Amino acid sequence: MTEQHVPQQNKNTFNIPEVIPVLPLHNVIIFPKTMIPLEVTGSASTLVDEAMTKDRLVGLIMSRKEPDKANKYKKEDLHPVGTCAMIMKMAKTMENHTQLLLQGVSRFTIEEIIEGKPYQQARIKLIEEKEAKDLETEALMANLLSLFDRILKLSPFLPPEFGPMANSITEAGTLADLIASIINAPAEEKQKVLNIADVKKRLKELTLMVNHQMEVLELGNKIQTRVKDDIDKTQRDYYLRQQLKAIKQELGESDENAVETDEYRKKIEEKNLPEEAKKEAFRELERLSRMHPSSAEYTVSSTYLDWITALPWHTSTTDNLDIAKARQVLDEDHYSLAKPKKRIIEYLAVRKLKPDSKGPILCFVGPPGTGKTSLGHSIARALGRKFVRISLGGVHDEAEIRGHRRTYIGALPGRIIQGLRRAESNNPVFMLDEIDKVGSDFRGDPSSALLEVLDPQQNNTFSDHYLDVPFDLSSVMFITTANMLDTIPPALLDRLEVIELNGYTQEEKIKIAERYLIPRQLKENGLTAAQFNLTAKALQTIITGYTREAGVRNLEREIANACRGIAAQIAEGNLKSKTLTEKDIAKYLGPVRVPTDIDSRITKPGIAIGLAWTPVGGDTLFIEATAMRGKKGLALTGQLGDVMKESAAAAMSFIRTNAEDLGIDSEFYDNMDIHVHVPAGAIPKDGPSAGVTMLTALTSLLTKRKVKKNLAMTGEITLRGAVLPVGGIKEKVLAAYRAGIKTILLPEWNRKDIEDIPVNVQKNISFHFVKDMMEVIKLALEPVKERRVKKKVPQKKASSASAKKRTSGSPGKVK
Repeated sequence: MTEQHVPQQNKNTFNIPEVIPVLPLHNVIIFPKTMIPLEVTGSASTLVDEAMTKDRLVGLIMSRKEPDKANKYKKEDLHPVGTCAMIMKMAKTMENHTQLLLQGVSRFTIEEIIEGKPYQQARIKLIEEKEAKDLETEALMANLLSLFDRILKLSPFLPPEFGPMANSITEAGTLADLIASIINAPAEEKQKVLNIADVKKRLKELTLMVNHQMEVLELGNKIQTRVKDDIDKTQRDYYLRQQLKAIKQELGESDENAVETDEYRKKIEEKNLPEEAKKEAFRELERLSRMHPSSAEYTVSSTYLDWITALPWHTSTTDNLDIAKARQVLDEDHYSLAKPKKRIIEYLAVRKLKPDSKGPILCFVGPPGTGKTSLGHSIARALGRKFVRISLGGVHDEAEIRGHRRTYIGALPGRIIQGLRRAESNNPVFMLDEIDKVGSDFRGDPSSALLEVLDPQQNNTFSDHYLDVPFDLSSVMFITTANMLDTIPPALLDRLEVIELNGYTQEEKIKIAERYLIPRQLKENGLTAAQFNLTAKALQTIITGYTREAGVRNLEREIANACRGIAAQIAEGNLKSKTLTEKDIAKYLGPVRVPTDIDSRITKPGIAIGLAWTPVGGDTLFIEATAMRGKKGLALTGQLGDVMKESAAAAMSFIRTNAEDLGIDSEFYDNMDIHVHVPAGAIPKDGPSAGVTMLTALTSLLTKRKVKKNLAMTGEITLRGAVLPVGGIKEKVLAAYRAGIKTILLPEWNRKDIEDIPVNVQKNISFHFVKDMMEVIKLALEPVKERRVKKKVPQKKASSASAKKRTSGSPGKVK
């Protein structure tokens, strides 16, 4: 092992090996020729023990990252310059705890981290100091000593002996290192000084730092003087108040503080708090009784007692266990939604048979506007409970759920406890809206805090940071809502009972509009049923021509637009009443915004309709293919994701492999480029379910057979042509129904999903379940048209090569 020597400017010469053990430090800097005490634990103690048996040298370098359990660092995790130090003294205080006294020797840089031991070693390179002896250096040293002397006078915690010590140093580099190690500056600023090898530059950098430190100390001295005056005034006020208190006692007048303390004590006794909460409340009350009302801590304690005595520890509402009445309430508020209603009725039935049963943790998942939030209101009304709703969309702070600790100024309980206080009941219906949009950052992960809230086995001892005592949430009926499940952490999703609220059919939307939306908009716009009426045809036109959604939110918005238009005319005196017909819709809502004639787009071979799932419901997807002269090119456009591109490649490979069975020239691809495009190019698309549609569009193009009208399909394909199952069948089928599709091709394995489809939709759509692509091609493409064969004049027998060329067929023609 090669050895290096500390540069000659050091008084003591050390033999520093090329490889030394490295001890990363956090917010601690040691400079050459300075001493520092340090306590180490764990693997660092092993490092020290081995160093003591050898040369007592260890490399100290500040880390850029926070310490972790592994305690492993890469070269980029450490600052560029560290200090090689000699262990002057060592003392073991307890197991794996060692106290050290270290003296800095020389600066170094790490060239390579070496593993292989319980601690880390590094191959280092010593840094030579560039000492300067000129007039500018002497001026910088003198200025630095003057500033340092002023800092010593302003800093009572610094021993005055540092002044003579600094004045006795003649080496500029040593002086800079000493002052940098003494002043109270951030570790990052000190590291900048350590990084500089040039002594003159180091003195300049340190002068800036010392100047800043002196300004801070001077300002702090001014503040301290002002605070001392305020404290003197406070002590005088306290003395006078104590005298006033004694005078009041002599006069027999009551003390306001004692009255308030007695009121809190009475509240605690009447509230019948749980034992642990009662103990904490009395402890805080004792602290309050010893404080003066003007004290800041007095407000903190009184606020805490207000919260703990206002919570509904034992207050609850009586459940309405009349199942028939509950069913009636649910049906009054919402049309359809059979699954959620069935689950609530089941909960009531269990509650009736077993009164101490715990509340379910339901999660309503579905597109926007399908009634998830309003269903929570309806459930609370059916059960006869209070309703509390908090929105979790965009929440990043764990304290929003668990509250802040009382050590913080303005601390409050979390939103769970706040909601219970507002409800004044310990068994409300508690809705956590938009749980799929919870975020996380440096302030914590709210979804992790929700694990305890939404676990029936744990939430009976829910602990809020502010209260610091357990609160029983087991009687609360938690309902969460989400648009999609993908963003919910698996551990949290495992605690939820998921109930899907898929989109509505056109018939359901008409019923919802007639029962709920139109009456509500009439009321909000100041109209009566006699002044405004909407025909069934007009309502159907709004649904199909002006909205494309799974829910009814946009439908209500369009109805509101029509109501406002009529209200404006009535207010102006131009109308007394109006029945809106199909022909009037464009006048109030503008031109039709959603094209409904999809047949007009299937005009030639190479176009097929697929079905897609989105977070806001299902949708139809057109896939277009075209061919041109070229050399085996395949272009894919329309913002397609990797999975969708792979589906197109698989479809192309299947067609080339089975060209003859499909009636396509086996050499069709030799002189051809194919372009596949999915319209709505501004919208990113991905997923495997378009594989069947892509293969059908390509086969239609190459065989020149159009896809049948009003036919859509979905499914994943394999290279063998097998059709695999996909998800989101109900949303896709409802989207097809809204678009007027009459025939749908689905994978055979998705046959079970048809049970969830409304009966009226099943009656209006013909479903075909397929296992492989040959079945799809047979069902999807129009049959081959028979051609009239013209009689040809007999010719001479062609050569074998030309005969083979003719029988092989031309590209894209049917055999």
